[in-house]
Amino acid sequence: MKALRFLTALILTAGACLTGRATYLNAKAKLAGVLIRRAWEQSIHSGQPRAPWPWADTHPVARLRIPRLSYDEIVLDAATPRTLAFGPALLLGGAGLGKPGNLVLAGHRTSWFRPLEEIAQDDTIRIEWFDARRRGLYERTYTVKMMRIVDPLDVTLLGPTSGDALTLVTCYPFGRGPRSPQRYVVRASPLGPSRLMERSDTAEPIHTVFRIHI
Repeated sequence: MKALRFLTALILTAGACLTGRATYLNAKAKLAGVLIRRAWEQSIHSGQPRAPWPWADTHPVARLRIPRLSYDEIVLDAATPRTLAFGPALLLGGAGLGKPGNLVLAGHRTSWFRPLEEIAQDDTIRIEWFDARRRGLYERTYTVKMMRIVDPLDVTLLGPTSGDALTLVTCYPFGRGPRSPQRYVVRASPLGPSRLMERSDTAEPIHTVFRIHI
């Protein structure tokens, strides 16, 4: 009987610890999302990069939207493992925002880029960024041309392109499986040049969607 009580207490304690950890991570993810979006709004109004918290080693650089999927996320600078824990990020080595070439964004398959599982050819993708040199918020619209599953060593689609392109990359398969031996790549082409957004465009609210990465 004592052994049974001890085992029950142990299970309840472990459950409480796990619940507490999950609650903490959930709260941390929500707070980070709020701070990142606030930093983005501050940066487009001030024209200067704003870190979401004082010790952050990244900052928001763009807003990524896929209307059909109701997808709306803030893109962070420099796709390091630490940065990717808080959102999709700009892959180093790709084209810069507003620059010619292949703009590459990376995100986790379990959270930020999980919705890419539902993306389809001809879907519209919009990306906004603040151009410090031209002192304005710009937007460019792309259309999805293909989705491809590739080997991790095959970086062909992440390399330079002859024309402008937007490439989204994540691990594959989607979900929380223990292994992700492949990569899922979405390639999109611009529908036209970038455009300066009007004040009425920038007033559009940002809908916060929390995607918890544990």
